[in-house]
Amino acid sequence: MSVPGVILAGGLARRMGGGDKGRLMLGGVSLISRVIDRMRPQVTGLALNANGDPARFADLGLPVIADGVADFPGPLAGVLAGLDWAATIGARHVVTAAADTPFLPDDLTARLIAAAEVEGTEIALAATREGGKDIRHPTFGLWPVALRDDLREALAGGLRKVVLWTDRHGAATALFSSETFDPFFNVNTPEDLAAAEMMLP
Repeated sequence: MSVPGVILAGGLARRMGGGDKGRLMLGGVSLISRVIDRMRPQVTGLALNANGDPARFADLGLPVIADGVADFPGPLAGVLAGLDWAATIGARHVVTAAADTPFLPDDLTARLIAAAEVEGTEIALAATREGGKDIRHPTFGLWPVALRDDLREALAGGLRKVVLWTDRHGAATALFSSETFDPFFNVNTPEDLAAAEMMLP
C-alpha cells in the first residue's frame, strides 16, 4: 500500500504563547522542517493541515489544507481535512503526523500499514508502552478515505476525542519502542523545546 501523508499543524499552540509552533527552531532547523524530512520518504505525497493564511507556509512547497470544521475542534478535524484532500488525489488512505514531533519514527507509515494488515482493520494508531501499558498516540495514524463522511458526521455531532471515534470502527495498534527515548515526544512548552535540544544526536 502506498499512501500520502498529512502533517497536522492546525492547533492554537496556547502553551507556547500562540503562533505556528512548527516554526520554532531546534538545532538550527524548524520543527516542521524536521517532520517534513522524516515524513517525505515514507509517503507518496505530503500536505500540511493548517488554518489561517496559507501563504505563510509557501516556503515549504506543500499543499496547505485547512480544517473544514469551524472553531478548531481538534486533531480529528485535521484528519478529516487530510481525508478530503486524499480523496481529491485518488488515494484510499492517508497517514498523519503531528508538526511538533521532531523525532517521529522513520518507519511510521510502514508499521502502521503492517499493523492494519495483520489485524484486518482500516485504521491503525501508533503507540508506545509505558509502565506495562500501551499508550496510544492518536495524531499518528493510518486513516481510510472511505470513512471520511462518517467522521464528518461524528464531528458535526460534537465528537472531539480521537480514540472514541477510532474505537467505534476498530483500530490496530503499531507499537514503537520508547526505551531510549519517546519517538513521539512533542514540543508543547518552552521547557519541552529545551528538552528536545538535549535529545538531538
